[in-house]
This record gives sequence, structure tokens and C-alpha cells, in this order.
Amino acid sequence: MDGGAAYNPRTVEEVFRDFKGRRAGMIKALTTDVDDFYQQCDPEKENLCLYGYPGEQWEVNLPAEEVPPELPEPALGINFARDGMQEKDWLSLVAVHSDAWLLSVAFYFGARFGFDKADRKRLFNMINDLPTIFEVVTGTVKKQVKEKSSVSNHSSNKSKSNSKRGSESQAKYSKTIQSKDEDEEGLEEEDDEEHGETLCGACGENYAADEFWICCDICEKWFHGKCVKITPARAEHIKQYKCPSCSNKRARP
Repeated sequence: MDGGAAYNPRTVEEVFRDFKGRRAGMIKALTTDVDDFYQQCDPEKENLCLYGYPGEQWEVNLPAEEVPPELPEPALGINFARDGMQEKDWLSLVAVHSDAWLLSVAFYFGARFGFDKADRKRLFNMINDLPTIFEVVTGTVKKQVKEKSSVSNHSSNKSKSNSKRGSESQAKYSKTIQSKDEDEEGLEEEDDEEHGETLCGACGENYAADEFWICCDICEKWFHGKCVKITPARAEHIKQYKCPSCSNKRARP
């Protein structure tokens, strides 16, 4: 393929620059060029892959013919699932596999050119400071920014509306991702405090820290995920959640 054999980064900075270029190309395919990308992924064609190149370009093409290939291969046959699921879910799935491929390429270079433990750690930290393609494509990264700003406002002036937004984002998105840094741990503590006396709009029970919790964007009532049959994974793809009661009201003539 175009981006593999011709370009071999040898330092941490060069590998990271290669990573960013490929990442930008794949984000372009899944966002600004999404119509073109969607059309090229025809399920009637053979196994297709999404490639990102260091020059911030993308390409949908067949897998490499040589075995083993010059670089690790992207997910094979992404086109076959295109018409079998909702477009946003399909794009999210391709985004996840794209993230995995970018990491494998970066650490392939690291192994090939003998990066030691410190270099590998530095490379991972540089990569980890960027939002994943999945976060960009699903809008999760925007929610996380709003969430952090809302929590800071809540701690300074105890604004109910700000804390509501912050905790709503926390409920929908952050419950599915294990937080590792101190900022996110503090965020969960505030979330627990706020919901301590909140009752589920469906069953009437209290909020519990180990349960998934979601807020209706219409009536602003909180619900246990299990009571309204919403899982953390499904909540990631919901831009505006309506509880069963509000959904029924909208449906009436």
C-alpha cells in the first residue's frame, strides 16, 4: 500500500507524527468525507479495509497481497456490515477498529526500531492525550469537555443547572469507561453526592453508585438503566434520551 514501505519513522516523535497523520485521514473519512466513504464501502464488493496515510489521506482498498504485509492490516471486510446496521453504529464500529489499527501500526514501528520501555511509554502517553477516533465520531469527546466545565462551575457556585448537565453527561458516557486519573475519580464522587437523594422515575428506588443511571432530556427525571432497558453501551449512541412516558406523549396525535 502507499503508506507503508515508503515511510518508516524511527524516533518516538516521528512515529507520533505518523500516527497523527493516519488518524487525521481516517477521521476525515468518517466525518467530513463520510458520504464518499459510505459509497465506496459497497457490500457487494470483496473484503475492503479503511487505510489512513501519514499525509492525512484515507483510502478504501483491498488488503495487502503479500503475507505477512509490510504493516499490520486494518479490520477486514468493513463493507459487509454496512447495510446490516444503522449508519451511525456502523461508523462507530469502523472507528473502534481504526483506533486499534493505529495503535498496532505505531507499536509495530516501536518494536521494529527497538524502542525501550521508556520510549514505548512516552509514545503511548502522547497518543493517549489525543481523543480516539471513536470519541470524535460519536461526539463523546464534546460531551466530556462539557462535563468537565460543568463540574468546575458546580464546585464554584453550586449551580443546579450546570451540575445537572455535568452529571447527565457522566451518566450517559463516562459510566462505560473506566476512569483512571484523579480528575475523573473526583467527578464520580460529585456525581454520587448529587444523586444521593434522587429517586428513579420508574421504580421509585434510590440512586446507587454501582448502577447505571440516565436522565430524560425532556422531563429531566432520572431512571435506572435497567428500568428503562437502556444499557451503557446503547446510551453512548443516544444524542437525546426520552423516557418511555415522554416518548408516548410525543407519539399521540
